[in-house]
Amino acid sequence: MNNLKTTLGTMSEMSPSETLAISAKAKALKAQGIDVCIMSAGEPDFQTPQIIKQACIDALQAGKTTYTPSDGIIELRNAIVDKFNKDNGIKTTASQVIVSPGAKFSDFIAVAALCGPGDEVIIPAPYWVSYPQMVKAAGATCVFVNTLPENNYEVMPDELEAVVTDKTKLMILCTPSNPTGSVYRREALEKIAAIAVKHNFMILADEIYEKLVFDADKPHISIGSLNDDIAELTVTVNGFSKAYAMTGWRLGYLTAPKWLAVRISALQSHLTSNPTTFAQYGALKALEEGAAECEKMRQVFASRRDLICDLLAKVPGTKTPRPSGAFYVMIDISSFGIPSIEFCDRLIEEAQVAAVPGTGFGAEGTIRFSYACDENTIKKAVERLASFCAKL
Repeated sequence: MNNLKTTLGTMSEMSPSETLAISAKAKALKAQGIDVCIMSAGEPDFQTPQIIKQACIDALQAGKTTYTPSDGIIELRNAIVDKFNKDNGIKTTASQVIVSPGAKFSDFIAVAALCGPGDEVIIPAPYWVSYPQMVKAAGATCVFVNTLPENNYEVMPDELEAVVTDKTKLMILCTPSNPTGSVYRREALEKIAAIAVKHNFMILADEIYEKLVFDADKPHISIGSLNDDIAELTVTVNGFSKAYAMTGWRLGYLTAPKWLAVRISALQSHLTSNPTTFAQYGALKALEEGAAECEKMRQVFASRRDLICDLLAKVPGTKTPRPSGAFYVMIDISSFGIPSIEFCDRLIEEAQVAAVPGTGFGAEGTIRFSYACDENTIKKAVERLASFCAKL
C-alpha cells in the first residue's frame, strides 16, 4: 500500500509564513486576556474607507454575484491601465492587465508562468518571506544577494552581475520594501535595469507599498517606466490591501508584456475562476475616488515612522535604519549574540511583544517591527523592548 504521507508534491517543501504564524500566536495570547503588543502584522489598522465598502454593497444589491472574466471586469482593468499610466509612467493595455485574488497571488502566478526546474531567480535579501517559497513551488532555484542598510538596502551592481548566469530567468524587486522599508533610488533602478537588459532576464516588481512613501528625496519610481527595453522585461505587481486598507478583500493586479500576459491569464483561469465579483467594484471605486483617504492614511504612517524611529534610537544595544516607505523597521539585535528566533520567542514570553525574527527574511541578527498600529501601542512596545534589552 502507498504511504501517502511520503508523497512529494510540487509544493511539499514549502514552509508556513513566519509572519502569519507569529501574528496568530500573539492574537491567541491576546484572546486569553494577556496584554500583547502585536508588532508583527503587515496589515493597516484602519477600516476600509466607507465609499469603497458602499460600492461593494451596491454591487451586491445590483446582483453582481456571477462569474466575471478570469482576468477581472473590463471597467477595473481599464482603470488600472489609467493608474499605471498616470501614477507610474507605465504604458500598458487592458489585455495586459490581470486582476487576481491578492497581490501575493499575482506574484506567484508571475513566477509560476515564467519559471520552472533549472531556472534561477535572484532575490535581494532581506526579502519578504513568501518569495523563496513561491520560487520553490515553481520548481526553480533561489539565488540570494545580500544588501546592507548603509547602501539603502539596494542591490549593488557588481554583486548582481556576479550571480547572473545563463540560468537566470527572473529577479524579484520589492520597493518600497517589505521588510526593510527602503525605497530604491532612480540611479539604483537604472543600474539594475541595464543589467537585466544586458543579460535578458525578467524583473518582477512588487510595488504593493508604492503609496506609502514618506521622504521627498525618495519618491516611488517604477522600474518598468524607465525605458522601453526594461518595460518589455518587467512584470509590475500592485494591489489594494496596503494603500486602501483592503487586506481581507484579496484583490491584486499586474501588468506584463503581451506574450507573458497571455501565459499568466491562462494559468489564472485554471487556478481561480475569477477575483471576487462584487469586491472588484469596490476596487474600482478605490481607484476612482479613494486617493484622499489613501493620503490620510499615508500621513498617519509617516507620523508613526517618525515616532518609532525616534523611540528605537534610544533602545540599548540596537540599531535601526530609518525607513522611507511601507510600515516596517528592521532592528539590528546582533550585539546581543542571540539568534533572532530565540530573541523573538523570549520577547513575546517575557515582555509580551510580538516581532518577526529576521531569519524568515534572510537577515539573521535582526527583528522586524510593523508600525501598522496606534501610537500608544508603538510607545508601549518600544518601552518593553528597551526594558527587555537592558536585561540581556
